[in-house]
Amino acid sequence: MVQCEMCGAETASPKTVKVEGAELDVCDDCADFGTEVQTQDTSSSSTKYSTSSSSSSSSSSSSTSSSSSSGGGGGRRRDMFDEMDEVVTDYDDRIRTARESEGLTQEELANQLNEKASLIRKLERGDVLPSDKVQRKLEKALDITLSEGGSADDSEWSGGSSTGGTTLGDVVKRKD
Repeated sequence: MVQCEMCGAETASPKTVKVEGAELDVCDDCADFGTEVQTQDTSSSSTKYSTSSSSSSSSSSSSTSSSSSSGGGGGRRRDMFDEMDEVVTDYDDRIRTARESEGLTQEELANQLNEKASLIRKLERGDVLPSDKVQRKLEKALDITLSEGGSADDSEWSGGSSTGGTTLGDVVKRKD
């Protein structure tokens, strides 16, 4: 005897039904709460879950179209982090040095940027990273660069192997 996964009753012949997206083995009474899964169709169908013959054909065609559209481009899927510039690791020192060279206090800089002085203190301590908006404000007001996007590191490199291709040794910088 098998126990019904909904009510806990013992049942000799449980039915597999799909309830709220989950497949459960239930008794005859609880089978009305879900859609019965056709167990014989799942082995021949391309989809794992099929609730009836008419919906299994529509779900298999929709999954086929969605997989071809997502996988048709080839290559790696792009995400939002690919276009983002990283904040330099010494952003706190750059902000402090630039502020001091301008002769501004933390409060004066905060007023100029229309931000809170506590934010400037946290940035200079390195406790928080600047948001994109604050980063642009700081770069403009202090005439500094806080992102690693197109830094001078790229212009220093003049590598390339004798075959014309780039190798790992051309890119890696060794610590001394």
